[in-house]
Amino acid sequence: MKGKKLFPLLLAAILIILSWGFKLFDYKIVSNILMLTSAVVSGYKVLKSALLSLKYKIISINLLVSIAAIGAIIIGEYWEAAAVTFLFSLGGFLESYTLQKTRNALKYLIDMAPKMAHVVKDGIVEDVPADDVKVKDIVAVKSGEKIPVDGFVVKGNASVNQSAITGESMPVDVNVGSFVYSGTINENGYIEVETANSGEDTTFSKILYLVEEAQGEKAPTQKFIEKFSKYYTPSVILASIITFLVKRDLMMALTFLVIACPGALVISTPISVVSAIGNAAKHGVIIKGGEYLENLGKVDIMAFDKTGTLTEGKPFVVNVISAGANRDELLKIAKSLEIRSEHPIAKAITSYITDEEIFDVNDFVSVTGEGVKGKINSDMYYAGNRKLMLNNGVNIDGIKDHMEREESLGRTPIVVAKNGGAIGIISISDKVKGSSIDAIKELKKLGIKKTVMLTGDNERTARQVKEQLDLDEYFSELLPDEKLKILKSLKKEGIVAMVGDGVNDAPSLAYADVGISMGLGGTDVANDVSNITLTDDNLKKLAFAVGLSRAALRNMKQNIYFSVFVVLSLLLGVIYGDVFLASGMFVHEASVFIVTLNAMRLMKYKGRFK
Repeated sequence: MKGKKLFPLLLAAILIILSWGFKLFDYKIVSNILMLTSAVVSGYKVLKSALLSLKYKIISINLLVSIAAIGAIIIGEYWEAAAVTFLFSLGGFLESYTLQKTRNALKYLIDMAPKMAHVVKDGIVEDVPADDVKVKDIVAVKSGEKIPVDGFVVKGNASVNQSAITGESMPVDVNVGSFVYSGTINENGYIEVETANSGEDTTFSKILYLVEEAQGEKAPTQKFIEKFSKYYTPSVILASIITFLVKRDLMMALTFLVIACPGALVISTPISVVSAIGNAAKHGVIIKGGEYLENLGKVDIMAFDKTGTLTEGKPFVVNVISAGANRDELLKIAKSLEIRSEHPIAKAITSYITDEEIFDVNDFVSVTGEGVKGKINSDMYYAGNRKLMLNNGVNIDGIKDHMEREESLGRTPIVVAKNGGAIGIISISDKVKGSSIDAIKELKKLGIKKTVMLTGDNERTARQVKEQLDLDEYFSELLPDEKLKILKSLKKEGIVAMVGDGVNDAPSLAYADVGISMGLGGTDVANDVSNITLTDDNLKKLAFAVGLSRAALRNMKQNIYFSVFVVLSLLLGVIYGDVFLASGMFVHEASVFIVTLNAMRLMKYKGRFK
């Protein structure tokens, strides 16, 4: 494709040089023929594109250039015609070339896609295309090879470079039971992986699809400029006609026509969007379109879920307090109830209790934001927070002091109750991520005016996390619909982004101006409704994304202001007779090139990302 575009340009340039040579020796007819031929060679596709656009009732920039070139030929200004078509085509080539450069991140991802897999069947290894691997197939991965599927390690251990997925260059040690991702590299060791996802269903393929789709999405500024140019271009044609009628100078009118082309303005925004989205993907941040990139750059308030977002999301049991039941019975009841729940706290309890025996539970109910309940024999049992107990008439007066002490330590007490009375407490803790502390500091430096935590956890635990992270505000003991109410009130104060990872965060992620999900650790629902996905749980990437989006907004403004300044300056030059067709066209195309190069700087943006 590059060769097809470059050949006409090289031929046109050679014809122009030869024309000048013949002109020096006073062969004017030959010189004019060569210059005219150069105009045809470099202008053929420009005219063809203009006519095709007219067919669909679109007045394009190509039409302006075509009219100017044809007009120059009619009045015998062959050099002007050749210069205009050559410079416009050269600008188009350079624009395409530099735009392609900004897509290097996507090309990098495509190149990272594994092509073959070593499938192990009955002890025999067979090489098959990666897309043909089936779920449950065992795939062998040797040292130095790319992992072709998502799945669990069932044999061996290795050091895996996950930079293609997470953006982190430090290798991760994996062994039996570890989950690995397609597109990552086994740097050292041998593993066999049981396939969970293959082909288009892998995490890597989904990321690739999202980046490719996002680079085609338009930002609001881009949509406005395209709408503006739709009306601007016919206005330029009308203005050039008026110029001719007033000045009676066809060359000035043609120059006005070409110089007023908003070429640099039209490309000023999309080139910035593509560059920024490509850079974000390379660093493990998937921005699903230009609109979300631009919105993130304008965010005033950042709201966070707690568990799995600000904290590790791996809660564990730290204390068991019996009150009316012996410890073993308390734990067995708790496991019997919680084993039916998918909540992270439930998993923490069930993994803590090693006893395999559980009671049969009837009439089991999971109450969102509160806990679980069910009948064992003829008695009703509960496991949950204060709200569950109060809503079901359970008396917790006897354990209030214990609960308050556990909460003051930043723990989440899960009350276990029988019928109307509490029989014990299981305390859960979850560590704050180190990356959360650094990320909150960086977000404030970047201009985020308010940081808020929205959690279903108890007030004391929430307050301790808020103080540890130096957040501006927090709201505790919230149900999903209550989180939405808080977001609605926050939206009155400014543009709001919501960061979360769970199913209960999905409504808030969808409602916020920008929804940001914690990718690999998050649920499919959260990832589907979010506008931006962090491919791992490192919140420093959020700070990087905010910094990049703000840089992209500045870049767009720089490009727009520069483009408008160049056009206005050239038009004034035309009116006062200081700018001519060829020289004006040169400056015009140079502005397109400068705008493109400026946008490409976003590919190098690193912020404080680590």
